Amino acid sequence: MELKKVLEQTLKDSFVKIILSNPAKKSNDYQRVVFMGKQVKGKMIVQIEKFTDKQVFHENIDMENVLDRILELMIDFKQLNYFGNEKETEIKISKKGQIFVSSHEVKHPIRINLEHNRKKNYILQEGMVIAPLVDLGIFTKDGKIVHAMYDKYKQINRFLELVEDVIKNYAYEEINILDFGCGKSYLTFILYYYLVEIKKIKATIIGLDLKKDVIENCNKIAEKYGYRGMHFEIGDIQNFKYTDKVDMVITLHACDTATDFALFNAMEWNARFILSVPCCQHELNAQIKTEDYEILTKYGLIKERISALFTDAIRANCLTIAGYKTQVIEFIDMAHSPKNILLRAVKQNISDSKKQDAKKEIDQLCNQFSLKPTLVELMKKQEFNKKEGNIG
Repeated sequence: MELKKVLEQTLKDSFVKIILSNPAKKSNDYQRVVFMGKQVKGKMIVQIEKFTDKQVFHENIDMENVLDRILELMIDFKQLNYFGNEKETEIKISKKGQIFVSSHEVKHPIRINLEHNRKKNYILQEGMVIAPLVDLGIFTKDGKIVHAMYDKYKQINRFLELVEDVIKNYAYEEINILDFGCGKSYLTFILYYYLVEIKKIKATIIGLDLKKDVIENCNKIAEKYGYRGMHFEIGDIQNFKYTDKVDMVITLHACDTATDFALFNAMEWNARFILSVPCCQHELNAQIKTEDYEILTKYGLIKERISALFTDAIRANCLTIAGYKTQVIEFIDMAHSPKNILLRAVKQNISDSKKQDAKKEIDQLCNQFSLKPTLVELMKKQEFNKKEGNIG
């Protein structure tokens, strides 16, 4: 039976999720593709997430185009897993092109009809009484979402989903986290609640910021909530010293090169997880020069955005060289900023060839555009982790 007919039959059951996996070739553009239903402006569409080793790409399509898009992408994969309301189906394709199908009924069906509105299963559900969300004005005192704050509610859950995705494979009973440039720390308080109250993990979180009044206020709030594992300190990211074990480093909107110092410290501490939302990337905008690609630098706005993208691409490669599996993920922050990139890095066994490729890419870009990024210079100066393959 041809694949199209198999899929047409399978698609008769409204799906919850579809996953394409087991790449046909090592050279595939994507390692995995996920189809999920999503509501956008009152209309049900399908969001496609395409995963490479380092990045996630998103694409939205209409429901009626799902079959054609699966057939187009399935050329590069040997397995499809279909999670429907009534049954789950696995489709495998052999090297000779034979199609093998197995399916079973779902014991506890998820009653979802993608033709109508679908309620997302958020980590922080409406009805929970969560003190930080009440104080932020996102929840009422009885746990209802304030209508005008629904976007912020979704953004907070998005952040927690990104954290959940990296810690779910590790059986932590205790976790130590440093938050560089913590500011007012609304996400930090919510992260603590999630780890301690929901995940039942003993969390220690240290927030660092330069503003004395901000730090004093955050410590008062932590005391008010009874969050004994949280405390905040006045300090400079660049010179901060810490000798205890660090499991996770968070840096949300640390301005310009402060992000580089935060990432460098995280690498030195051998933190297992790094979550960074960069902000205000001015450094390379002042350096960037090129004769071959002047079109990228002669318009101020284009130059600014290209510089920001170059900055984060270099940072992602630096993390790879330091032994991290790194993803560049779309993230909408709390202030609705256009700077919505999140770097998510997990310490893993990265091959020497990948590290060398990452180094070569940085060298080529820096040479072409006359760049000296702070993180690269820090890693050169300190001869960072020679066993991991330092730059320079």
